[in-house]
Amino acid sequence: MTVNALRMTGATKSYGRTVALDGLDLVVEEGRFFVIFGPSAVGKTTALRTISGLVRLDRGSVDLFGQDVTHAPIAGRGVSMVFQTFALYPHLTVYNNLAYPLREAKVASAEVDRRVKEVAAMLRISHVLNRKPTTASGGEQQRVALGRSLIQRPKLLLLDEPLTNLDAKLRHDMRAEFKRLHREFGITIVYATPDELEALSMGDEIAVMRQGKVVQVGSPDELYDRPRDVYVATKIGAPAMNIISAKRGREASTIELPFGEVSVDPRKSWAAVAADAAAGESFLLGVRPYDLKLTGSSGYSGEVRLVEPLGDLTVVDVHAGGAELKMVLPEAQAAGVRHGDRLNFAFDAAHAHLFRPRDGAALG
Repeated sequence: MTVNALRMTGATKSYGRTVALDGLDLVVEEGRFFVIFGPSAVGKTTALRTISGLVRLDRGSVDLFGQDVTHAPIAGRGVSMVFQTFALYPHLTVYNNLAYPLREAKVASAEVDRRVKEVAAMLRISHVLNRKPTTASGGEQQRVALGRSLIQRPKLLLLDEPLTNLDAKLRHDMRAEFKRLHREFGITIVYATPDELEALSMGDEIAVMRQGKVVQVGSPDELYDRPRDVYVATKIGAPAMNIISAKRGREASTIELPFGEVSVDPRKSWAAVAADAAAGESFLLGVRPYDLKLTGSSGYSGEVRLVEPLGDLTVVDVHAGGAELKMVLPEAQAAGVRHGDRLNFAFDAAHAHLFRPRDGAALG
């Protein structure tokens, strides 16, 4: 039987005229590594602080493991939170930082010592136990902050943009570390981040947030392959999906684009929507940069505006008939491409997406 670790229903919170949460609904199954993803100021941190009890809702409810904790105190929720700033005590050693929450809970000294050393070994920070946090590296400080939460054996661990203050190499290492710890501890994790790579590489499930609401929840593959709207389509996938102004052609089987015409693939769920539309009706067509392919002398044509080598791949910006497109090419194909060149390209309409211009909703 599936157990929900967390359920937020109609969660609403405002600060003056600023709406932080706007009827947020969220369900997280026990044992999941669940990511809340979105840019700054969409309500990620407020959602986590509400779950932990640090913020009280104006309206709505929070259930943890089947219990309504909307108005419950912080203590007793079985929740621990790791903040973006680490929030370590600089005057205490790493050992005492880890021990602090247990001593506050009146745990016996022998048990404190055992659990501190156990968590330190698990997090590979035993060598810094007698040092002050400020003498440890960024990655070690992050592990101490995480250890201080894990040592309390929470049923639910909240992580608020925990890798923001680390350099790229440490972020990569800590992503792997979080996944390892999730497997070994088996606890439910809710992880907030504005970083798409973190979301896609770490989350079993991802909730994409916008303006205080969740707009879509799904696995990384589901969000990439079946975005619910333009917002999700352009937030998931790097480089972002190309969104092209389009309209139904004179024939029901065609879509007109700024640089040419594309035949509607009958396999697509939106094919019938396009066919039923009036000639000239506007749409937005979405094509992933990876789905644009060079064709030699056939296909559509565009002018190269920018070439960005990224090792084994190269991102090429192309201006085609008024549309600005990005394509991702293997290094070998892009080796001779220069600014100002004209390229011929094509894409398979079976991989394209169709959106409604009014609200960006996916069609079909």
